Amino acid sequence: MIDVNEIKTIIPHRYPFLLVDRIISLEKSKSAVGIKNVSANEGFFEGHFPGNPIMPGVLIIEALAQTAGILANVSSEKKYKSVYFMSIERAKFRKPVVPGDQLRLEVELVKQRNTVLKFSGIARVDDKVVAEADFTAMMVDMEE
Repeated sequence: MIDVNEIKTIIPHRYPFLLVDRIISLEKSKSAVGIKNVSANEGFFEGHFPGNPIMPGVLIIEALAQTAGILANVSSEKKYKSVYFMSIERAKFRKPVVPGDQLRLEVELVKQRNTVLKFSGIARVDDKVVAEADFTAMMVDMEE
């Protein structure tokens, strides 16, 4: 298991954009499962459907991508740190995510060619799919 403090050493994201609380499963170069506890205190709820808070779908996709970035960095011999979106495909949002939900972020590395990676991701709440997407990302060296 990788906790939030270790996650901060793997990817550069910080509050309010660090959207993975822990990694509960990781198989190098294959797959990872992350957890995001959705709290009513999240800053985006203040302006996203006030009175009926729903986690923005784009942030669910970002949470999947951060889980993929952790997988990519842990799997790589070289520590790139930054993993940038290149494309998002077949994104579907199936059910709203609300405060109190726990997102289970499942990502699989589908293909890798040098520093370009293709992932498939599924986000679940209580074993129900709430969002899914395929995405391509590029690993980029961090500037010192």
